[in-house]
Amino acid sequence: MGNASLLVLIVAAVSFAAGGILVGKLLIKGTKNPQKGEAYECGVPARGIGWNQFNVGYYLFALIFLIFDVELIFLYPWAVVAKKSGWFAFGEILVFLFILFMGYLYAYKKGALKWV
Repeated sequence: MGNASLLVLIVAAVSFAAGGILVGKLLIKGTKNPQKGEAYECGVPARGIGWNQFNVGYYLFALIFLIFDVELIFLYPWAVVAKKSGWFAFGEILVFLFILFMGYLYAYKKGALKWV
């Protein structure tokens, strides 16, 4: 039963996706407008080529933001059960915050947080 169920699931998934694309192609009238092919960037018309070099600092800044943002998500479940967990969990979260702070200091010392 396991292999047959998997085969039925794969066939159903492929036919569902292909059916949706087919229905869209048959029922929706497409237009050939050159503006639809352009990149949309907040209403500003695109000029020049799109292959410009960007400063790596912007990339590092975004990555550091994401890292700290995701790490803060781990604080929420801890805060919910903080009273039940006791002092051991409090010590663990202090170690966690210390490691996070050391990462922040490292990024600050390397100059990754300077907006260029």
